[in-house]
Amino acid sequence: MKKFIFLAICLFTAGMASAQNYYDGRRPPRRYVRHERPRRQYDDFNQIKIGFTAGLNVANSIDAYDSRFSSSSIAGFNAGLTFDIPVAYPFSFAPEILFSQKGFSSDLADAHFTERTNYIDIPLLAKFRIVRGFNFLIGPQLTFLTSQRDTYREFGTNVETRFDGHQGDQSYVAGVVGISVDINRNVEIRGRYNIDLSRNSSNEDQLPDFRNQVWQIGLGFKFQ
Repeated sequence: MKKFIFLAICLFTAGMASAQNYYDGRRPPRRYVRHERPRRQYDDFNQIKIGFTAGLNVANSIDAYDSRFSSSSIAGFNAGLTFDIPVAYPFSFAPEILFSQKGFSSDLADAHFTERTNYIDIPLLAKFRIVRGFNFLIGPQLTFLTSQRDTYREFGTNVETRFDGHQGDQSYVAGVVGISVDINRNVEIRGRYNIDLSRNSSNEDQLPDFRNQVWQIGLGFKFQ
């Protein structure tokens, strides 16, 4: 009997000591295993984006009607507004409104000729995401001539003659193909090639009908 009483006292004392440690905050801390879920990368494909772009034009002409005509490239720039409207993954509609400088230069019989033209281009592009960060674009482009300057510099002299004209009285349809590479959510590198699908009529007897072709590279900035 005494042994049972002694054992009960020992158990009671041990229980009181354990309870005292619990309420005093001295209870041994429990070990928890933390399971972290893998973080998902943010994907903004389904959000409408508005932005602007600026870049370099390398412009020239293609003449499919006079094999004797040859031309060289000239440099210009392009700038304007861009839109990205998601339709269904991986396809989105990407219209733009751009100011674009085009033209070409050529050696004629007695002079060096340079034509510089300014256009308002409206590409209506289908945009396909190939992989995350890399896109392919293709589609038609409406292009409106706003101004033109033709310059003749006679060989062997410093005589230069300029003609200005064609103030918004011509429009064409072009084709566009290109790519874009996303640097981050807001910045992309752009590369394009566009060519007129119909010929431009020249008012000069020395120049044949031709089609503009332009290589473009630049940066785009997007906002949501």
